[in-house]
Amino acid sequence: MPLFAASVGAGELLVGAIVSVSTLTGMILKPLFGLLSDRWGRKLWLLIGLALFTGIPFLYGLVETPQQLFVLRLVHGLATAIFGPVSLAYVAEMAVSGTAERLGWFGMARSAGYLIAPTAAAWLLTWLDATTVFTIIGLTSCLAFLPALMLSCPVDQGQQRRVPPIVDQARTAFRAALSCTALWLAGLLDMLVYLATYSIKAFLPLYALYVAGFDLLMVGLFFSVQEGAHLLIRPLGGRLGDRLGYLRIIPLGLLLIAPALGLLPLAGSGTQLLLISITIGAGMGLIFPSTVALVSDGISAQFLGAGMGFLGTMRNAGKVIGPVLTGLALGWLDYAVVFQLTGVVMTIVALAIYTTQSRRPFATLAQTRQP
Repeated sequence: MPLFAASVGAGELLVGAIVSVSTLTGMILKPLFGLLSDRWGRKLWLLIGLALFTGIPFLYGLVETPQQLFVLRLVHGLATAIFGPVSLAYVAEMAVSGTAERLGWFGMARSAGYLIAPTAAAWLLTWLDATTVFTIIGLTSCLAFLPALMLSCPVDQGQQRRVPPIVDQARTAFRAALSCTALWLAGLLDMLVYLATYSIKAFLPLYALYVAGFDLLMVGLFFSVQEGAHLLIRPLGGRLGDRLGYLRIIPLGLLLIAPALGLLPLAGSGTQLLLISITIGAGMGLIFPSTVALVSDGISAQFLGAGMGFLGTMRNAGKVIGPVLTGLALGWLDYAVVFQLTGVVMTIVALAIYTTQSRRPFATLAQTRQP
């Protein structure tokens, strides 16, 4: 996307806005689309999200100015805003037991796309222009309609009752979400993890190339290996969360990521750098299935979509705020201190959760889902 934006005349500032605007769209609108899926059903909104994912890539060939590209990216962000919370709510409400493990397998499948897509796109761009690549993406996305159309569309008994006016439903749902302790806890934990990992994504290339002396290939391998470890550990992390308790596994993931951040500035070889990337990815794989399951168990089933939307909003906030805060901190501190301070914060949070767990049981932190 940055290369395509530059090719239509976008400067550096506008390139940044074009790349990030879809994330901002999701941050604002995910709770709304989650609520609408609570009202009108998950399958309908999954199909709407797929229609946007499939149709919009064909429009990139019509873009001639940076402003047009910005607007198109804004609309494209609607697809992510719909698909994220609605798909998580659909998977979570399917599970009678083993919620976190089921979410782990789902996250593994989704992460596989994140792992494969950049490499495939880069390979295609070596011999095709960007417009043709976007067209191929649109055609490939059409295949997703085959499994989506076969999804079951269960009708909850609560949906058979008279549906309240949408404004009243929104007020009730948002009040329930904002008063849910489990949602705030899971959202803030995810925000912390994304704050750290997206700061690394933004600034590790600069640190590795200009400070630590690594080459660009090693930077690419770092992120690929991290995402691969994240992908592979997710189902195991979900199973451990179901069996041992979400608030026991989440701090374990934080305690994996924290020392890895502290050791990142000390990595003197490619092997050490890749071991750190594996550790960070494994920590993410332990954390994310359990935080989503924590929300699923903690909020009423009739507001599950809205709850997943708020969780997505807090995740996106971490993605946006992390690089900004790190950039500001780097005005006064060097890379090593910033990475190590982030690790210290994660350690403190993990120990605080363990201390809280020892004083009161999980049930007091996350309410049981009500029918």
